[in-house]
Amino acid sequence: MLKRLTETDGVSGNEKEIAKLISSEIMPYCNDATIDNMNNLVCRKNGKNGKKTVLLCAHTDEVGFIINKITDKGYLKFETVGGIETKILLSQRVRCGDVRGVISLKAIHLVEGDERDKIPKENELYIDIGASSKEDAEKYVKAGDYFAFDSDYVCQGDMIKAKALDDRVGCALLMEMLKRDWNCNLICAFVTCEEIGHLGAISALENIEADYALVIEGTSCNDMAGVPDEKRVTNFGGGIAISVMDYGSVANPELVEKLIDVAEKNSVKWQYKASVRGGNDARVISTRKGGIKTASLSVPCKYIHSPISIMNKNDFESGLKLVEKFLEVAEEI
Repeated sequence: MLKRLTETDGVSGNEKEIAKLISSEIMPYCNDATIDNMNNLVCRKNGKNGKKTVLLCAHTDEVGFIINKITDKGYLKFETVGGIETKILLSQRVRCGDVRGVISLKAIHLVEGDERDKIPKENELYIDIGASSKEDAEKYVKAGDYFAFDSDYVCQGDMIKAKALDDRVGCALLMEMLKRDWNCNLICAFVTCEEIGHLGAISALENIEADYALVIEGTSCNDMAGVPDEKRVTNFGGGIAISVMDYGSVANPELVEKLIDVAEKNSVKWQYKASVRGGNDARVISTRKGGIKTASLSVPCKYIHSPISIMNKNDFESGLKLVEKFLEVAEEI
């Protein structure tokens, strides 16, 4: 399922196909499922007892590109959607449906002096789809079209390489939870536009009430050569990461303690997320209805927001197990 999720494109603002894919898979397991005008998918599953309600949230969108101009020679000028480092873009393959292209810059033998050592600016880059003119390019694309990274899913041992692991890992986890029966009521929200300001969550969760909420995401992992220990946000293979705070939210202390207690009692490998940088839809959820008790669980991913994000399957399995064991006891909290 994670392969299908990551190989389906859904740049922020263009998540329709992801919503269709997820809904087609989980409808049989839900008591109710709706897709709104922003392509947010909200699924409800009644519990056996149903005294408590747990909200699980993951975002369906990924970083990518939107075309803002087609030049006379048929090159596509673009702006990035979401946080992407310009220095990783050169020569990356991208796609818009069946249209393939490559992000390009003028050839190295035409670059002189200090220019060779500079990181190109976004407005110097373009997407080349092989068109001979503006009229030729417009047969295939237009201004306003979205491009995503063109990257295959690869599994090698415990490692998975794919685009959009942030946050298709969260989507895959929520889908797995919907397939199981629980004592508590379960709401799973697959929300859009997280990468450009949590717009989907603001819309989808406005009228949702829950006792607890867990935001599931992929997060950065600086566990690599040349990075000092104090700057490593998470450790690759160190288990699911529990956040205490980020730039947009503060996790509920009681819920964090409960998650750690559940992890310890069930031998779930976990770690703290050792940075408050960044943010996710917990920013929205924790302020709904006077404040839902919210915490974030993150799967460490190397090279996040790139075409070659890498995760450890064991970290993902730790997240699955922790959420499963939490839902088993949610009625008793």
